[in-house]
Amino acid sequence: MLLEVLNSVFSVQIFLFIILGVFTGICIGSLPGLTATMGVALVLPLTFGMEATPGILLLIGVYVGAIYGGSISAILLRTPGTPAAAATVLDGYEFSKRGESGRAMGISTVSSFIGGVVSVLALWLISPQLAKLALRFSAPEFFLLAVFGLSIIASISGNSLAKGVLCGGLGISLSFIGIDGITGYPRFTFNNINLLSGMSFIPVMIGLFAMSQAFSTVENIFTPDQVTQKISKVWPSKKDWKIILKTAPLSGAIGTMIGIVPGAGAEIGAFVSYSQAKRSSRHPELFGTGIPEGISAPEAGNNGVTGGALIPMLTMGVPGDAVAAILIGALTVQGLQPGPLLFTEHTTLVYSIFLGMFVANVTMLVLGLSSLKLFVKVLSVPKAILTPMIFVLCVVGSYAINTNFFDVGVMLFFGILGYFLQKADVSVSPAVLGLILGPMAESNFRRALLMSEGSYSIFVASPIAWVFVVLTLVTLLGPAVKERLKKH
Repeated sequence: MLLEVLNSVFSVQIFLFIILGVFTGICIGSLPGLTATMGVALVLPLTFGMEATPGILLLIGVYVGAIYGGSISAILLRTPGTPAAAATVLDGYEFSKRGESGRAMGISTVSSFIGGVVSVLALWLISPQLAKLALRFSAPEFFLLAVFGLSIIASISGNSLAKGVLCGGLGISLSFIGIDGITGYPRFTFNNINLLSGMSFIPVMIGLFAMSQAFSTVENIFTPDQVTQKISKVWPSKKDWKIILKTAPLSGAIGTMIGIVPGAGAEIGAFVSYSQAKRSSRHPELFGTGIPEGISAPEAGNNGVTGGALIPMLTMGVPGDAVAAILIGALTVQGLQPGPLLFTEHTTLVYSIFLGMFVANVTMLVLGLSSLKLFVKVLSVPKAILTPMIFVLCVVGSYAINTNFFDVGVMLFFGILGYFLQKADVSVSPAVLGLILGPMAESNFRRALLMSEGSYSIFVASPIAWVFVVLTLVTLLGPAVKERLKKH
């Protein structure tokens, strides 16, 4: 199997796809407003005609590259290219004000690599063990797992829990469309044959994440982003290396653990890592003034999330973040179902993903240190050219799934909806989470009741079930308890 994995990942075709994915991801991530989720959603349709391994590794390359790429504009323009780079702005731009943007980006590149490698090691070590545990799951455990995943909506709802819950409810409602998996009865199809197979969530995600952002970009399409800094001395000094090697591994581990929690996301990993580095520092007052730790910690943290988010996705079919949700769609298109059986039936693919993600992080390091001047030039691409390209890619990508213009209409509808949700400061991630986990929760809830002949005691009949019950309660009640303790 090891030889098969090595032959797979290091074949010329797949290796080039990884490089292409990372390069594309860095370009997308460095452009303010184009998120990693949007980048992966745009590239996803290109994988439909590929085999599973090159297709998934292309998307993972985009993911890894985009999370890192967000730091480029954060350091140079004080504008994070992706939400994951928001914490990097605090110290990164201070380096640019001193004329040390090259040094800042060198620290960012190496720290991102270390954080990514830590997350890959965790992915390699933890995922197989979780998959073995998940093989013991039956319908009640899978239902409670889905409920736990849905409870994360409380932590990704942004400023308003009510808005997040409503958005999550919208996603769950959409998951009911189509033929009932148990009775075979069509539900909410309105006599439209296109809805018999359910709401395809790839057009929904392209609309919510990519098209909605394109609509937002139109508002300031003629506002250029200008870089005046000259990039030099990218390779970190010995002093910087000591700080990086002290800060980045721990921050990468923090990011990995946060990534494992469904729905947390890279931006949370970055801010928690930054906060932890500040708390443990001997000179916390210097954070925000432009110190290496202020770049190393958030960049290692947000790249640590990349591997952590794939752990629940691969082992239990629960997305760790929005990108992992899109990767679930990519696997589904390939006829593969994320979960414990993926490790037993498609072992070579799983370990190819592990190794390919490591190669993607190495590629990101090499490209980042050798081609930063090229990626900086990407920032000068006029939005008047870039935005129409995004529109075209969204339309082509939605149509390519089923070669059906109905999907294009779905994408446009959710693009418009996503635009207005952004204006109302409503996070769209809960809707995607509800759309993915809704069928899992419903089908396993009904199967569990069939198994127990209608007795609800089956949901607390095993230790695994109780673990998910406790985790769900902690997730739902934790924020309220924390707020009350602060008041007292």
